[in-house]
Amino acid sequence: MAIEIREARPDEYAETGAVTADAYREFFAETEPDPRSYLEEIADVAGRATRTTILVAVDGSRIVGSATLELDGRTDEDARPLDPDEAHIRMLGVHPDVRGAGIGRLLMAECEDRARGAGRTRMTLHTTTVMRAAREMYAVLGYERSEDRVYPDGFVLLGYTKRL
Repeated sequence: MAIEIREARPDEYAETGAVTADAYREFFAETEPDPRSYLEEIADVAGRATRTTILVAVDGSRIVGSATLELDGRTDEDARPLDPDEAHIRMLGVHPDVRGAGIGRLLMAECEDRARGAGRTRMTLHTTTVMRAAREMYAVLGYERSEDRVYPDGFVLLGYTKRL
């Protein structure tokens, strides 16, 4: 498998969104009674591409993974602004058919390289308890636990950070 990591092109936004939603679907089936609205948000690559960087992992002509990198803009307009030294990764996902092949690590490495190139010295991200493989990968890559984000309904996103 020869994987290319690059920015998504506008004509690939729909496919990128579908792959990302496929990557998340099983996890939200465990935690949400009706995950459709969040899966729709994840699939809306065009809606966030104007304010973030959308990276894709491509195997031949097939998109097999993606990550959203927040350098200057945020995915959620109501999120706190990024600190001057911070970049943030959102919606890292690898299609279930190709998990375990190192694609997530390649996407993470590209996000980190781009953050360094933009002068950022700290990468942050959030994940959930059900995403065990992702949490293990973050630990291996040198991410440390940081402040969690707790929503009013009690849902918790686990915080991670890494000095670049």
